[in-house]
Amino acid sequence: MATSADNSLTAAQNELYKWIKNYMRDFQHSPSIRQMMQAMGLKSPAPIQSRLKHLQEKGYISWQEGKARTLQLIEDILENQIPIMGSIAAGGLIETYSDVNETLDVDSILNRKNIFALTVNGDSMIDACIADGDTVIIEPITEISQIRIGTIVSALVPGSGTTLKYFNRKGNLIILEAANPSYEPIKLDISQVIIQGKLIAVWRSTTKI
Repeated sequence: MATSADNSLTAAQNELYKWIKNYMRDFQHSPSIRQMMQAMGLKSPAPIQSRLKHLQEKGYISWQEGKARTLQLIEDILENQIPIMGSIAAGGLIETYSDVNETLDVDSILNRKNIFALTVNGDSMIDACIADGDTVIIEPITEISQIRIGTIVSALVPGSGTTLKYFNRKGNLIILEAANPSYEPIKLDISQVIIQGKLIAVWRSTTKI
């Protein structure tokens, strides 16, 4: 799990991150770009936006560029243990929870090496219950051979950008498939795509519900 003085952050990134943490503890909402500029003594939003992108890529924050007050601290999104209160039916009705003392331990997720978070933009994975504005937690993958067919991955196409899609492979052809029939599959040679990691968790803010 990321810490406020992690060696992976530059001095400028760490300064902004610690200021954001203090601000959100005090005011219970995220600061604006203008407020961050003023706090860092900057006259342009570009350096702030650059630092926010790096903080997001390194798994410290969730943030939607261009959308006000969307910044969240990853450490606030997931706590180490969540109580399991019973079962809920997706078909017919079943009895609600009563005295259940189990907890869902997400420490194993947070302690995975180099995990990072990304904010979803768009609806191409909506049928996989991943909506615009959700935060996805990604675990890096070093070898493409480790990826199972049907895994949801973060894929980087140099010069074009990143995308969250189902992974499929036929020989040297990588097929990135959406969970929305409105989107055509993206087909690329294996040399044209970098699989950054696989999906391990999805977070949706209660403000969207």
